[in-house]
Amino acid sequence: MTSTAHAEPSHDAEVTTVLVVPAMHCAGCMGKVERAMAAVPGVSTARVNLTARQVSVAHAPALKLPVLIEALAATGFASQPLSDDIAQPTSAVKPLLAPLAVAGFAAMNVMLLSVSVWSGAAGPTRIVFHWLSALIAVPAIAYAGRVFFTSAWAALKHARTNMDVPISIGVLLATGLSLYETVTLGAETYFDGTLMLLLFLLSGRALDASMRDRARAGVDALLRQAATGATIVGKDGAIQWLAARELVPGMVMRVAAGERLAADGDIIVGASRFDRSLLTGESAAIPAQTGDHVLAGTLNLAASVDVKVAAAGADTSLAEIARLMADAGQHRSAYVRIADRASRLYAPVVHTLAALSFAGWMLTGAGLHQSLVIAIAVLIITCPCALGLAVPVAQVVACGALMRMGVMVKDGSALERMAAVTRIVIDKTGTLTVGRPLPDPAVLDALPADAASVALALASHSRHPLSRALVEALAARGVLAASLTDVSEEAGEGVRATWNGVRIALRRPENASGMACVLDIAGRPTWLIPFADRLRPDAADALSRLEAMRAEASILSGDNEAAVAEAVRATGLSAIAAATPASKQSVIAALQAQGHKVMMAGDGLNDGPALAAADASIAPGTASDVGRQAADFVFLGASLLALPRALAMARATRRVVRQNFVLAIGYNLLAVPLAISGHVTPLIAAAAMSLSSLVVIGNSLRLALPMRAMAPGGGQ
Repeated sequence: MTSTAHAEPSHDAEVTTVLVVPAMHCAGCMGKVERAMAAVPGVSTARVNLTARQVSVAHAPALKLPVLIEALAATGFASQPLSDDIAQPTSAVKPLLAPLAVAGFAAMNVMLLSVSVWSGAAGPTRIVFHWLSALIAVPAIAYAGRVFFTSAWAALKHARTNMDVPISIGVLLATGLSLYETVTLGAETYFDGTLMLLLFLLSGRALDASMRDRARAGVDALLRQAATGATIVGKDGAIQWLAARELVPGMVMRVAAGERLAADGDIIVGASRFDRSLLTGESAAIPAQTGDHVLAGTLNLAASVDVKVAAAGADTSLAEIARLMADAGQHRSAYVRIADRASRLYAPVVHTLAALSFAGWMLTGAGLHQSLVIAIAVLIITCPCALGLAVPVAQVVACGALMRMGVMVKDGSALERMAAVTRIVIDKTGTLTVGRPLPDPAVLDALPADAASVALALASHSRHPLSRALVEALAARGVLAASLTDVSEEAGEGVRATWNGVRIALRRPENASGMACVLDIAGRPTWLIPFADRLRPDAADALSRLEAMRAEASILSGDNEAAVAEAVRATGLSAIAAATPASKQSVIAALQAQGHKVMMAGDGLNDGPALAAADASIAPGTASDVGRQAADFVFLGASLLALPRALAMARATRRVVRQNFVLAIGYNLLAVPLAISGHVTPLIAAAAMSLSSLVVIGNSLRLALPMRAMAPGGGQ
């Protein structure tokens, strides 16, 4: 959230400082930043949001900001406090695209030259091909490898290591040895293997960065829902427009029909209807009058009102939801912790193996050249390309397969979390149901023809959601609107008019549960027209499949109890009604505390914090912008079968990822001893590394095949 100050008071006398750390790009960075902060006296907790490249530090008030910044600088990470003046992190994938393209183009050209050498080219022809390879490869390696070189140098300057250090050493040594072989007219160079190494490494990093970019847009989309400002009425009657950040409690906003509120407040003049679906998920507009409290982000539908500001800026309900989403986003993935531990082991193990190989062969009298070639082969053959591709490639293939099923995956790591889901909580309006109230067809069939014409005419004069639904239903039946006079609409009450000298009205019922309207024609009986939101297609089948997959579902809705009760009767699910954004998040946290892995399915702004807090989340394509941005998955069709499809694919992806890890680890167990024993040249090492990556990619491509796991109970 760009409006977050760098230090915020917490409820336990601590303060929370949020620092932007632009150089964080991997799990290893995440671990180092958290450990550096935790080591500072006075710091109680440090949590990294890798997606936003921020660290949130809870510490004693006496601990000053420069101490935290210096502690991070000592480990090689520049930082600065988050404030309105700091731009949010730019795309993580864009800086990788040009190096990736250069590495790919150079690798293809050098490989073409290498084919001739492998085919037996000798003498002057081989020398020319080696020099051409050098002219292509050296600039390409310098450019494409800078992603790893700069990271490795920053780590070494601060007497630490990371995964990029052995990669950089291997690349530089292989390039240097290849140049030496070229200049001395040697038989072999390793430019092709070096470029392939960079190509695979950059591909894996770009895939990961792409997924992270998609995951970062949720809070930004949420904040765009707020009004940019408001018309302020001064005590002397002066009118001026102020930006939302300039509003303070006590000011009076004049909110015209069709405008969103820029701050929370209380109505002091007027009455209107407000669309609160963005905040609460309630499908029907809510009437509000003098004395009622209204919230930022809600839409004024009917008439102008004056609202006295009670909370503005970071204190509004909308900003609170954004904070909940940002906080929840910091806990989204536990898998980076595993990668962090692996990265801490990888670099020292590889360095040790290469150094021991070099020293061992030197002691046996192999000579400097041969010992160096073996050490380079060890560095290259132990490159974690296959391990690095094990997860992102499987995720990308699974994402493509799901897209063909009508499910878009916005955060690839969510596939891992989705695979473990045991509980599913589903919002009612717009998720379990289609989100549009429809009049009871039996009642419409029973209306006399003239009464139906009157109802259509009255409804056409209102923008109320029920009126619009009634117009659509009656027009679809071929009903023609009656001619009316003296038409008037009263906010929150209904539409009144005269028809053939008779007073008529389409109004709110006085005592009726659920959504309904009443048609009054003077001198005739009144007609109660109930409305209901119908379930999505295949809802029963989808819920049955989820049950077969041992994923228990329940309803968690912001709608009133009467509206939710109908969905309970139709589905047989348990339900919690009238849930606020914070209480939805609390329900999910309680389920997680019980050991459940929770998937949230929701569509509204009010579902944003819950979507972010859940282990995995999904929203329909008709959801609000914030709902779509906060969710990990978005299903594009009307069918609720998207839920079991996503769960089945996630579980299939988990199986493939585990197989990929077995293949990658098995490759290293076989290849490393061969390299240490001198049976592998750097060229063969690069080829073996590439082959291991291709095996992992080929195994992942099986996810694109038609899924047998889609049968009920499959994919577990």
